[in-house]
Amino acid sequence: MKRVTGIGGIFFKAKDAPALRAWYKRHLGIDVQAWGGAAFDWIDAKGQPTGGTTAWAINPESSDQFAPSQAPFMVNYRVDDLHALVAALKAEGCQVLDKIDDSEYGKFAWVIDPEGNKVELWQPPAGQ
Repeated sequence: MKRVTGIGGIFFKAKDAPALRAWYKRHLGIDVQAWGGAAFDWIDAKGQPTGGTTAWAINPESSDQFAPSQAPFMVNYRVDDLHALVAALKAEGCQVLDKIDDSEYGKFAWVIDPEGNKVELWQPPAGQ
């Protein structure tokens, strides 16, 4: 079973999230949206879409989105078969959170790495 197939997103906290978002927009040209982040569509060498997206977002320092981790970041990894990977991680003794979300954006689960960082696993909807 293939496990991680790529990076689906990078999320981090900031002391002043609106100011930091504005900095990234102004100086690095990231198209920060009202939800606090941007979606980078994957393209090939010719600039043609390849069917993938990587999300990027800045969250307020007070956000509990990364709980129970105390880290100011969370990485989202793309996977092909979320349920199979979650089962394998549990069998290997990993700390997997007892929740799988299934929405229009795909399936999500979370595991805590040995240093206490929350890791998000994402199986995109079919065709993405």
